[in-house]
Amino acid sequence: MKIALVGYGKMGKAIEQIARERGHEIVSIIDINNPQDFASEAFRSADVAIEFTSPATAYGNYLKCFEAGVPVVSGTTGWLDKMPEIKRMCTEEGKTFFYASNFSIGVNIFFAVNKYLAKIMNNFPSYDVRMTEVHHVHKLDAPSGTAITLAEGILENIDRKERWTLNTAEAPTDLPIQAIREGEVPGIHEITYESEADIISIKHDAKSRAGFALGAVLAAEFTAGKKGFLGMSDMFHF
Repeated sequence: MKIALVGYGKMGKAIEQIARERGHEIVSIIDINNPQDFASEAFRSADVAIEFTSPATAYGNYLKCFEAGVPVVSGTTGWLDKMPEIKRMCTEEGKTFFYASNFSIGVNIFFAVNKYLAKIMNNFPSYDVRMTEVHHVHKLDAPSGTAITLAEGILENIDRKERWTLNTAEAPTDLPIQAIREGEVPGIHEITYESEADIISIKHDAKSRAGFALGAVLAAEFTAGKKGFLGMSDMFHF
């Protein structure tokens, strides 16, 4: 499979290594210094583009990929206000876009466990719920996209919670997410339910970027040749 990389930071380099190990060809690498390569024949020849950049540039990158006729797999977070337009282009214009707030297989299992636990805890109002997420100091958005996905899974299933808030709860109906940025932490997410009697918590702690990179390449393999808006639930049937 021919893969184009959009964004060549630590994630881009990790994805490149795993893609090559799995026998794929990297036909184009686009970073901040060569945006003109979106118009190149090499980029247009890609079966799929894997995009990991920044919240400020992601949406524009998607449009350039679509213009070149290249399907997109993206893990960039912090731009989701534009998501309805991306979904519209997939539905009405035949574009192909695979999005995940986190490509780690383990995290996607964690998403499923989180929803299941929230359904149970909906029946036990004596437990309050909170979340903590820790990432490296280079991460630009807070809370993380993964934390927001986890929060949405809780809000969908616990009637007494209405919204998530950053760091502190302003009302009993709030789900607080404490966002910590320190060192080179790949990603830690912990959800805690606490009552007067005890504490129940579930946690995912990423050891490295390798799990995220592998998931992105698996998503690219899944996306090639498909149409529409896709996600991890389509790939893993969660």
